[in-house]
Amino acid sequence: MHFDLTKEQSMIRKLIRDFAEAEVAPGADHRDRTREFPKKIFNQLAELGMMGLPFPEQYGGGDADTISFAIVVEELSRVCGSTGITYSAHISLGGAPIHLFGTHEQKEKYLTPLCKGEYLGAFGLTEPNAGSDAGGTQTTATFNENKWVISGSKCFITNASYAKNLAITAVTDRSKGINGISAFIVPTDAPGFTVISNYEKMGLHSSNTTELVLENVSVSENDLLGVEGNGFKQFLATLDGGRIGIGAMAVGIAQGAYEKSLQYAKERKQFGQSLSNFQAIQFKLADMAMNIELARNMVYKAAWLKDQGRIFKKEAAMAKLYASEMCMKVCDQAVQIHGGYGYMKEYQVERFFRDAKLLEIGEGTSEVQRMVIARQIGC
Repeated sequence: MHFDLTKEQSMIRKLIRDFAEAEVAPGADHRDRTREFPKKIFNQLAELGMMGLPFPEQYGGGDADTISFAIVVEELSRVCGSTGITYSAHISLGGAPIHLFGTHEQKEKYLTPLCKGEYLGAFGLTEPNAGSDAGGTQTTATFNENKWVISGSKCFITNASYAKNLAITAVTDRSKGINGISAFIVPTDAPGFTVISNYEKMGLHSSNTTELVLENVSVSENDLLGVEGNGFKQFLATLDGGRIGIGAMAVGIAQGAYEKSLQYAKERKQFGQSLSNFQAIQFKLADMAMNIELARNMVYKAAWLKDQGRIFKKEAAMAKLYASEMCMKVCDQAVQIHGGYGYMKEYQVERFFRDAKLLEIGEGTSEVQRMVIARQIGC
């Protein structure tokens, strides 16, 4: 077994860490307060060739591995969770379904501009009455005169305001249950398609979270993504990869909160000495460091299995579950170490704490991850 990063992975980590420190971190608090979307940052990431990082060069991608993708998500999230989730969703939810299930023509038309960063990727799955029960999709698609007509709504969709098209799931044959769900690529400017961005969220304020309303939206028969009736299977496979991204995001946010806490503990004086001299604080920091490293190894293992073409569903669920719950605990302890200052926006760990909570919910709740793991171990 070999735990060192490759030369390319190390180079990507240094590049993105330097970029995150110089370009992402300085405005993170301001964006959190104003809910300003980090558009400039993503233009810069496109210039760095990061927006299609794990996709084939043939379509404008970087042909890098999943571990490299996880590294980028981690380093961005380490300073700004909103930037991390935007990037992760662009790759794992926006680009991945087209890469995995699209035809060559669809990849040229839709994946190439995503890789170039011309716009952001998004994925329409969750509905008001179909969250954890994604098989309960109510959005419908009816075939009529060589076109599909789609009607329904989606909620909690990341990046849709900045996407020119996105993959949508819809029921094409209700009599077949989950085998009657299909996926389509739908332009966001199509007549009858409305993107609504007015959620007020606990955290991740500068990320874009939207509702989608589709009223008799027509798409070409060529915009069916993959095989009709395979939509449910396709989005499950998409979410497996997306969970690696969420796990990496959790590691990044936790790492950022831990670093802030370590610095504060060394600088803050109480009872005539630094907080870091107190064993109670040392033990908190030691546990933080240990659990972050454990989560990172789990995320990288799931990413490595994916890159080897091996089954990784169980490992991705484990990594996402453990990393997200670990992140919440680390951020909780980060606030505790900071004391009263931890409750104040100036010291940033309260932002990390707010941002962390979504990771136990998005791309499958902690409860859903336990269901996935239970099935994979034969329960």
